[in-house]
Amino acid sequence: MVDGVCPGCGKPLAGRTGRKGRSSVYCSAACRQRAYRERRAAPSDTAQGLIEEVGRQVRELVPAPPAVFYSGVSELATSVGRLRRIARTARDTAGPGTADPVTADPVMDEPGAVDLVTTGPVTEVALAESDFAALVESYRRELRVHCYRMSGSYDDAEDLVQETFLRAWRARDGFAGRASVRTWLYRIATNACLDFQRRTARRPQRYEPLPGMNHGGAEPPARVTWLQPYPDDDLPSTEEQPDALAVSRETLELVFLAAIQHLPPRQRAVLVLRDVLGLAAAETAAVLDMTVASVNSALQRARPTLRDHLPRRRAEWTAEADVREREILARYMAAAERLDLTEVAHLLSEDITLTMPPNPFWFVGREALVEFLSVSLDPASPMFLGHWRHLPARANGQLAAGGYVRRPGTTVYRAQVLDVLRVEGDRIVEITSFEPHLFPAFGLPLRLPADR
Repeated sequence: MVDGVCPGCGKPLAGRTGRKGRSSVYCSAACRQRAYRERRAAPSDTAQGLIEEVGRQVRELVPAPPAVFYSGVSELATSVGRLRRIARTARDTAGPGTADPVTADPVMDEPGAVDLVTTGPVTEVALAESDFAALVESYRRELRVHCYRMSGSYDDAEDLVQETFLRAWRARDGFAGRASVRTWLYRIATNACLDFQRRTARRPQRYEPLPGMNHGGAEPPARVTWLQPYPDDDLPSTEEQPDALAVSRETLELVFLAAIQHLPPRQRAVLVLRDVLGLAAAETAAVLDMTVASVNSALQRARPTLRDHLPRRRAEWTAEADVREREILARYMAAAERLDLTEVAHLLSEDITLTMPPNPFWFVGREALVEFLSVSLDPASPMFLGHWRHLPARANGQLAAGGYVRRPGTTVYRAQVLDVLRVEGDRIVEITSFEPHLFPAFGLPLRLPADR
């Protein structure tokens, strides 16, 4: 694709001056929808079609020239990865004893699948588990983002998407085709999230002071123990999910995710469906089995609550600061690896906030945070943690650093923490530190070799 040109019609794309979020791929919704319909109509959208596509790619592989070979192998790896995910979904949804093909499964050929709600005709076809899996697998990424917004947890979102596919498989005979497959899956996913929240009944709390620890003089921040980061590389592209609102940076920032956890589950669902996914009130009411009046009332209550829990200066944040933010991230990682506490302190704002969900540690203010770090970064301290190395990452539309520690007397750097940074101007104003078990989701190894 040529930069700055719509791949659908060849017209130049609009400039991005003053705009936030992801760059546009197409010049208009019509071009985006046309491209999406063409992709949905491709024969590789069935399991058998994808198998045939993999075979074609294998036959066309040539070892030279290297650039062509690499491109061909990359394309093949993508197709095989998708086929593997489809096979996994087919296995998981079918379960033991249900391997026979299923007949009379009404599923639409979705000519208007770009919209969350369509009234187009439905074509009845018989689907085996593999073809059902191929159909729903194409929605996995966007459904995972939806479940993540609803739950605030990457791990829970994974489980909720799987629950959605299981429910969809069991309810396939009841799908009347009055809406698109996407609408049907979003409805199932939203209700799976609401059921999950009713079971867990978890609510944000406030951090509490720990004995003998200087947390700073400000009020304790909100504590969302289940909050987890989301890898940017795992987000659906605008081609996979044409509605740009659904993947916008602002609705995936950690502050937004933490803020909507304060909403009651049904208000949260209404706000996500209306303000994030852009559904109309009537569409939202249909998804949630509510009246339009109830949807509007819930949204009116949810919006002010959300504003109360968002940073006041959030409207001033822009995506154009990425270059400066990357420089600050590089300095932050380098200073930590040098154990240079003075440089680390210089990069922090005076009112820096650090939290470590699900752990109870929190600090507000540069002085309190530097005091905490000084113990673990000083080689002469009996509590010296070890030497650090970092790898850059991106989470929730923000810069992040995967931190590895080589403890005294060892030779391997082991995954320790994923720091997600929020930068304003030339200072880090917030650090959210997460446990390292999600490193693989970010493409980060769990160990690094010793210094060379």
